Amino acid sequence: MTDETGVPVFRQVDRPLAERSRDLLDRLTPEERIAMLHQVAPAIERLGLAEWHTGCEALHGAAWLGRATVFPQPVGLAATWDEDLVRRVGEVAAVEVRAKHAENPLVSLNVWAPVVNTLRHPGWGRNEEGYSEDPHVTAVFGTAYSRGLRGDHDRVWRTVPALKHFLAYNNETDRSVTSSEMSLRTLHEEELPAFRGAIEAGVAGGIMLAYNRVNGTAAHTQPELVAEARSWSDESIAVVSDAGAPSFLVTTQRQEPDHVHAAAALVRAGLDSFTDNDATSAPTIEFVTEALAAGLMTTDDVDQAVLRLLELRIRTGEFDGDADPYGGIPADAIDAPAARELAREAVVRSVVVLRNDAGVLPLTDSSRVAVVGPLADLVLTDWYAGTPPYAVGIGAAAAERYDEAEVVTGADTVALRAVSSGRYVTASADGSTVEASGETVAEDALFDMTDWGDGILTLRSHASGLLLTGGHWPMRADATRVGEWVVQESFRAHHHADGTVSLLHLGSGRWVRTFRDSGLLAAEAVTLDKAERFGVRVVRSGAEAVAEAAARADAVIVAVGNDPHLNGRETEDRPHLRLPSAWTEIWRVAREANPRTVLTIVSSYPYVLDGAAAADTVVWSSHGGQELGHGVIDVLSGDREPAGRLSQSWPATEQQPGDLFDYDTLRQGATYRHQSDAPAFAFGHGLTYSSVSYESVTVRDAVVPAPAPTHRHAGFAPRAGDDAVRATVRVANTGERDAEELVQLYALPPRDLGLPTPRRLLVAYARVRLAPGETRDVELSFGVDRLAVWDDAVRLPGAVDDWLHRGALRVQPGTYTLAAGPSAWDLPVSSTLEIIPA
Repeated sequence: MTDETGVPVFRQVDRPLAERSRDLLDRLTPEERIAMLHQVAPAIERLGLAEWHTGCEALHGAAWLGRATVFPQPVGLAATWDEDLVRRVGEVAAVEVRAKHAENPLVSLNVWAPVVNTLRHPGWGRNEEGYSEDPHVTAVFGTAYSRGLRGDHDRVWRTVPALKHFLAYNNETDRSVTSSEMSLRTLHEEELPAFRGAIEAGVAGGIMLAYNRVNGTAAHTQPELVAEARSWSDESIAVVSDAGAPSFLVTTQRQEPDHVHAAAALVRAGLDSFTDNDATSAPTIEFVTEALAAGLMTTDDVDQAVLRLLELRIRTGEFDGDADPYGGIPADAIDAPAARELAREAVVRSVVVLRNDAGVLPLTDSSRVAVVGPLADLVLTDWYAGTPPYAVGIGAAAAERYDEAEVVTGADTVALRAVSSGRYVTASADGSTVEASGETVAEDALFDMTDWGDGILTLRSHASGLLLTGGHWPMRADATRVGEWVVQESFRAHHHADGTVSLLHLGSGRWVRTFRDSGLLAAEAVTLDKAERFGVRVVRSGAEAVAEAAARADAVIVAVGNDPHLNGRETEDRPHLRLPSAWTEIWRVAREANPRTVLTIVSSYPYVLDGAAAADTVVWSSHGGQELGHGVIDVLSGDREPAGRLSQSWPATEQQPGDLFDYDTLRQGATYRHQSDAPAFAFGHGLTYSSVSYESVTVRDAVVPAPAPTHRHAGFAPRAGDDAVRATVRVANTGERDAEELVQLYALPPRDLGLPTPRRLLVAYARVRLAPGETRDVELSFGVDRLAVWDDAVRLPGAVDDWLHRGALRVQPGTYTLAAGPSAWDLPVSSTLEIIPA
């Protein structure tokens, strides 16, 4: 359809979105419509449509596209408790995605971010991707990040976010076959609210479905759940599959007899885009075509899916020409000075001081520091990070800030002698050759061996400065980092009775052997008896180096943590929650040599500290990206006040978080909402360098009626027209430094109500900066509906009659305690709120 101008309606920016998408759909042939359902939609030259892809990764910055600003991991961004900062991070990510799109139009403006799965269990391998163990806090920061991704233009979206992973996805082990068992209470109180915020706010235009099953049925074929998510917005929500998931219905899940039935089941359930078979669309086209011919689905089913995808594309300004307000973002809009400043600010505000019992922090009076440990000057990125344009480690930042900064990794420097030849393993200067050829222990025969816990080792060549990798045949020492989908740089040592060791290459599952005569190494031996045996000579003890450096310093920063590609990552849950014993030993050695020692943990997840539990000074940061070092040193030095607060509890024991595969947190007494015993470091916890006292909490209108039961999940802030509870918390800075305080208000329901409730529930919070001696009244409010729990017995008149809505969210009358403090387990002041029957 065109008007008097001759311009197709789908290219007319003043026409309604639905009208434009319908016009474009009507121009497509049936075959072209089917082809649109695959993640790689073909170009249609007669309409001027370019090839188009769903999906661009942008979890904490533009990812998988080369050089881009890398911000802290989402669990670190949430530790800022700063919605505006998180929004601005999303904005930079979107601008840089637009820049990549300007360089290559096949870069999708449909971004697969943020992840809004709650962090109910720290053993989840993808813990760093989420924001919080609290679904409502997760919704707040997922919405803030989505808002930055979306932009504020009324018609065109800077990028179109798709929330991941819908629904109840929190384990990697056998993730495509495990079933997340969801009571209606768990679904409505702890799962759905995390996704609702961004969709209801109109800043998310899609969702990605999860690999797992929900109550025995694949999450990809749950029409009631998809319909529920779509009901939260007046705008269309495009639904994409996770990679390979359409095939899983037939292969691992065995839910459908063949791919034709699977295609029909997926589209009927509400799926719009198949992410399957990589860029090859032919199988999807074939399966959908056959499903239509067999009457397993209708052309209307296909049309509805295609319409939603076309609306997504129109939102990006693809057909707007010069009227696209973001179309002028150039390809070089990467690594802007403001982006660098924001990256540093994000790290600063995310660093959490967990413990400062000895008053070691801040390190204001030190001139010589030692930075020791495997992360002493190493900046690590995770699977969903871009390539940072630069990286400043903690050691490098310390060298800028202090007169002297000595960096020691704590790794043993070793030489490996091949028993078969009696020669030492050497590496060439470029790392291209690794062979057993050394007659003596020279520089080219030295490797730094780092133990990442549970026997996982990496070896860094002194000759090349790079990591030994088994990903080549023969082996090389030319890897810049541990990475890729299958890690090629990790090994495990098998210790023989005679004191020699053999090395198992974990990426291939093959043992390292040496070639006869040439001495070249390769990871190819199938059995241990075919593996080379190596004598290991420790040329330089890492522990001794740490002790010597610590003794020479005014203060010591012990930098330990995880590599995001090892011991917990996508496809691999954590083997346990303990801090690796090798890291504990580095801390012990440093602490014995110098009492002014700070245990600085840089990690994707919480630890149970075990042997390091006695550390009197502990600081945490997520993997902070390119400005990690500056941000950490800014806080440790006292140049910036600590502002970070935990959005996820650190458990006291490995048993406290419960069973990774049991999603019923109420039954297990898991997460801060339901725990009966105190964690090591509580939800919301984080110290200042000053002293903040809580003096009182008062509640205005302390008697309120219970709202009517509803199917509407509460947001964090009260909605317009809703009954709101208003409280005032008086806080005072009694110390001598400025204090960044996160004032938190919790509801503690009475324990004798008819339906089970959380023990404590964060209902409001506010960030405040207090000058020394300042007292302030902090105003907080929340909707009464935040106190609702699911009641299976309630039936709402006119409600959708499906399994998902057989019950309602109901606020139970009773006397609730409203308590305020600096964390979920430190609530020194309280008042009461009386909920009366309506």
